[in-house]
Amino acid sequence: MSNSQESVHKVNFAPPRVFTATFKSHAKETLFPDDPFKQFKNEKRPIKKAVQYFVPIFEWLPKYNLKLFRYDLLAGITITSLAIPQGISYAKLGDIPPIVGLYSSFVPPLIYAIFGSSKHIAIGTVAAASLLLAATIREKVSPDAEPKLYLSLVFTATLITGIFQSLLGFLRLGIVVDFLSHSTIVGFMSGTAIIICLQQLKGFFGLTKFTTKTDVISVLHAVFKYREEWRWESAVVGLIFLAFLLFARYLKKRNPKLFWVSAIAPMVTVVVGGLFAYLAHGENHGIRIVGHLNRGINPLSIKDLNFESQYLPVTLKAGVITGILAMAEGIAIGRSFATLKNYQTDGNKEMIAFGMMNIAGSLTSCYLTTGPFSKSAVNFNAGCRTAMSNIVMAIGMMLTLLLLAPLFSYTPLVALSAIIMTAMFGLIDYEEAYRLFKVDKFDFCICMAAFFGVTFITMDVGLLMSVGLAILRALLYVARPATCKLGNMPDSSLYRDIEQYPMATGIPGILILKLGSPIYFANCSYLKERIMRWIRDEADITNAKVNEVEHLLLDIGGVSTIDMTGIETLQELRRTLEINGIKMGIVNPRMAVMEKMILSEFVDKVGRESFYMSVDEAVEACRFWLQESKVSKSDFSVHPTVV
Repeated sequence: MSNSQESVHKVNFAPPRVFTATFKSHAKETLFPDDPFKQFKNEKRPIKKAVQYFVPIFEWLPKYNLKLFRYDLLAGITITSLAIPQGISYAKLGDIPPIVGLYSSFVPPLIYAIFGSSKHIAIGTVAAASLLLAATIREKVSPDAEPKLYLSLVFTATLITGIFQSLLGFLRLGIVVDFLSHSTIVGFMSGTAIIICLQQLKGFFGLTKFTTKTDVISVLHAVFKYREEWRWESAVVGLIFLAFLLFARYLKKRNPKLFWVSAIAPMVTVVVGGLFAYLAHGENHGIRIVGHLNRGINPLSIKDLNFESQYLPVTLKAGVITGILAMAEGIAIGRSFATLKNYQTDGNKEMIAFGMMNIAGSLTSCYLTTGPFSKSAVNFNAGCRTAMSNIVMAIGMMLTLLLLAPLFSYTPLVALSAIIMTAMFGLIDYEEAYRLFKVDKFDFCICMAAFFGVTFITMDVGLLMSVGLAILRALLYVARPATCKLGNMPDSSLYRDIEQYPMATGIPGILILKLGSPIYFANCSYLKERIMRWIRDEADITNAKVNEVEHLLLDIGGVSTIDMTGIETLQELRRTLEINGIKMGIVNPRMAVMEKMILSEFVDKVGRESFYMSVDEAVEACRFWLQESKVSKSDFSVHPTVV
């Protein structure tokens, strides 16, 4: 039996699965790649396992012990000392009352500890989301002219963020976050950091008037426009605090074991700054302070939510855009620490956890929270073991709100500006931008689109520009997929790309091409033209006629799916090749592709003998046919009367 006949029995031409089976398979792979239902089925107590899966605290809390608590207690106290100044600072950045920043580090961490799957994320407010939230809502309402309405819209946007994040998690649509590529995040964060740093010049110079715009030109124009308000006393104090905070960061870089110095430095700045402002009567010398902070835990804010039609578009925009950004940052950070500690986080569970904590937060006077990098890094370095560190932080924040909140009313705004600037310096990742430039120029362009869009236009426009460029790149990959010619590696049955492996040699009379992407309507014409160009190039190389190529083998093992346009294109290609005396063979089609080829009757039209399990098997069959063809031609020359 010939090799070609043997291949008929090796290739699986099983009847295609019914629609329900394929739909179930695709839906499970898309929505539940971790296949939790199989885990539940194999458990003796499936209901308990299901509850633990969807509410992770029930999984780790029964195993919790005092040894773990010692680590989490230290980490929780450490991040509490960071959460207090950051909460006040970032609230100020978003034109939100400082006390709301403290509220936001009490309720959300408790909710995340229940539903979150990461052991190392520390929950809190973030600078970029705070600024983006403020910049979006300020388009409709001024925080100075209508502070109560502005705050109600902030709470409403936070509720919308929570609902949006929860829906994405419940619908298992974590793929949405993947559209924010690494390049986009690097550029966006760097651009935002520069804008935020420049905005802190308002606090450094003790300005009372400032612009609501976020681009570099507007911010710098506002700084120099109000030069008559500049106070040198405030600038001197700010520079001293900034130097101290940068020195603490320098110590941490020189000796990572001294991370706690950098962690407590913001708290030291707030305490020292508050004592200085109180004892020296700083307000009399142009050093503005935070002002009165109410004592007590979070009041309910349900009645403050505002769904009036005139404000709904801006709250929807603010909620969705900041929600996506916050999710991307939190999930990326959680995955990074999970990789370091060799465990997995579920992106969909994280979205549900973020959504639930923002819904609860919006009802208890909190604004948008996620897993900020700086606080999470401190939590990780402090040795946290579980999400209990967030509970410890929440308890520490509760005690602060009940007992110490009024003491922070003397905190100088310039001290908060120094804290924010120090945190932002770490987000300007020029080394990563340079690495992108070296590795992938298009990735660098995506990064720069976000960076320049944020710094010179607006934050949301910069983000959309970068995401749009990334999507365009993905579409180009789909429309212009790569193909390569395979050759045989010496003394082996392996076939590899001849460009990558120059020692690989082609087979006379046989052209082997590898297709490595789905075959869709968008790339069918290009693929057909590219294949014909490969054939013409092969003829030019051999200085022979086009039909020097007698067999074309298409290795489609990397083609995950195909549509009807793709199948019709393969039919057209086969007819074109037959006219030129070239036979076409299909190598290693995947199950989803084979099923469509069978249902469309492509297999019957091409013939089952044209399908092969491997390139080596296909080459052997083609060689057999070439040999038979030569024998037939020699017989014809000896016995011409046969015709």
